[in-house]
This record gives sequence, structure tokens and C-alpha cells, in this order.
Amino acid sequence: MRHRKKGRSLNRKASHRKALLMNLAKSLVQYEMIQTTDAKAKELRRYADKLITLGKRGDLHARRQAIAKLGDQKLVAKIFDDLAQRDDIANRNGGYTRVIKLGNREGDNAPISRISWVGSTLENTEELRYPAHIREQFVTEEEVIEDEA
Repeated sequence: MRHRKKGRSLNRKASHRKALLMNLAKSLVQYEMIQTTDAKAKELRRYADKLITLGKRGDLHARRQAIAKLGDQKLVAKIFDDLAQRDDIANRNGGYTRVIKLGNREGDNAPISRISWVGSTLENTEELRYPAHIREQFVTEEEVIEDEA
């Protein structure tokens, strides 16, 4: 029985698991949408929701706690000044992330999920996920329609 066994071990030791979750949380804050395995996404959801709760609290002690959990002052500033202040997130009492199952990975058939903040879509996070020189290479549907006309 799994009494008093909270969380997933992810087949890692505690220090490795802590580093993994910290790095996943950094990527989630920076790009606002990431793809990972189902188990990691579900565990990251607990970690990320606590960061947003600290951001909504907004005092100095909460900021220092967030820096200890995340390890990057710029990303903590983004949580406190941007993410926690958004209408989609600020008006909620939890459940700040969304996990969408995408299917299985090609190489090892592992179940893959996309985790993102509530209110983040593929369109409004494109600038964060792709640098400008890569976005210029994409041809939008409007440009294709204009070229055909």
C-alpha cells in the first residue's frame, strides 16, 4: 500500500528529481508551453501551481521562496509581474496549468503530454517558442492565399 507516499518518484533519486522539476518549471515559465511525458507533466503541475500561488501572494518572502524553488530571478520576476497578474490566472483558486495528452512518442512509445498555463495557446506563445529568424521562414496561410490571388 502507498500510504503517505505523495508524488511520483519518476525512477530518480531525490536530488535528480528536484533538478528535473526545477528545469521543467524553468522551461514552462519561459516558453509557457512544453511537451514532456505524462508522468512528468502531472508532477510538474503540482510544482508549477505552487509557484503561481507564491506569485499571487506577491510579498518579499514569497519572492525569495520562488527563487529558491526556481533558481532564476528573471523567471521569478516573470511569474510575479506577468503570469500571476493575468486575468485567466488571477481570478482562479488553483488549477493554473492545463495538461493535454498528445499520444505516444515515436522512439519508445512513451505517452506524451503538452503542459501549458491556462490561457496560453499555440498562437500567443509562438514568439516565445521560436526566435524571429525562424518565424520568418514559416509561411502563413494568409501569405499563401495572397500569392495565389
